[in-house]
Amino acid sequence: MPTITDSAICIRRWDYSETSQTVSLFARAHGVLRGIAKGSKRAKGKFSGGIDLLTCGQVVAIVKPNQDLATITEWHLEELYRALRQRLAANRAGLYMADLIHHMLSEHDPHPQLFDEFRRSLAALDDTDQVALTLLRFQWSILCETGYRPQLDHDAQTGRPLDAESSTLAFSAAAGGVVADTGAGDRWRVRLETIALLRAVAGGESVDTADASAVDRANRLLGAYIREMLGAEPKAMTWAFPDPGP
Repeated sequence: MPTITDSAICIRRWDYSETSQTVSLFARAHGVLRGIAKGSKRAKGKFSGGIDLLTCGQVVAIVKPNQDLATITEWHLEELYRALRQRLAANRAGLYMADLIHHMLSEHDPHPQLFDEFRRSLAALDDTDQVALTLLRFQWSILCETGYRPQLDHDAQTGRPLDAESSTLAFSAAAGGVVADTGAGDRWRVRLETIALLRAVAGGESVDTADASAVDRANRLLGAYIREMLGAEPKAMTWAFPDPGP
């Protein structure tokens, strides 16, 4: 039975008994991992007093072939992310990020770069002025990692260059990105500054001084796109921003 040791962030947690838990962890080298941690809630043991939601630690687990649940044997807490437990906006953003990982990644499918981004994002939520931008960057990252990166630089439907003279653009979830604003019902009209902001995020440019309303629109646009890709709305989406849409 192979034993693994990895850095992980808890994205789901359920009480299994008075002393044990079942958890879903996003591990850096092993992807999403579900397991049972027997005795994890005992004061003395190898679980740092229990595995809490949205904490980062080092996990030791026994992964058995053809079994759904791994056996979590140790958990050594490394990061608590206190802002998530002290401020509502940070908590809701963190829960939404965890929900996206839960819905958009398959089990045992490693995404080390996304793990690093998730870890950075949870730490960045400590800055109350950066919560919306942090969420925007994370939404963009998970779309790229899962193969749903929106096309922003040419018409996603026709492949042709976008009309440089047009005063408006549109976004089509079915086409996977920006399209001409024809007024068709299968696309959302978006402001040019929203697309410009997303292009800056895609290019790794600094957007720390971006207008707050533009950041909110960009977040809602990506949220609406994710909702269409999943075919359902993740529960935590309404906590992060009600009624997501462009």
